Amino acid sequence: MPQVARTWRGWVRTADRDAYLDYIERTGMAHYRQTPGNLSASMLSRDLEDGRTEIVTISFWTSLEAVRGFAGDDVSAAVFYPEDDRYLVQREETVSHYEVYDPA
Repeated sequence: MPQVARTWRGWVRTADRDAYLDYIERTGMAHYRQTPGNLSASMLSRDLEDGRTEIVTISFWTSLEAVRGFAGDDVSAAVFYPEDDRYLVQREETVSHYEVYDPA
């Protein structure tokens, strides 16, 4: 059965990295994981040399229809939470979706 991966990127001040990761774990990641059809969700981070940290969220879904249960009808629009403006210095307004290749 094909699966869908959803990715998003945003940037925070490195000094805010841990607080933002904790915030997203309690909001976005919890929301992903509670949505029917979500298979898993993770965050990646890397500190850049300019004082920012790049954050990537990646989630795996049973289908694009399952993603709609999380994101709404416009699955390409990023989902934001009330305190995102406090942390994010740059963000992608859209997300990317990929079909997961699994030859097994």
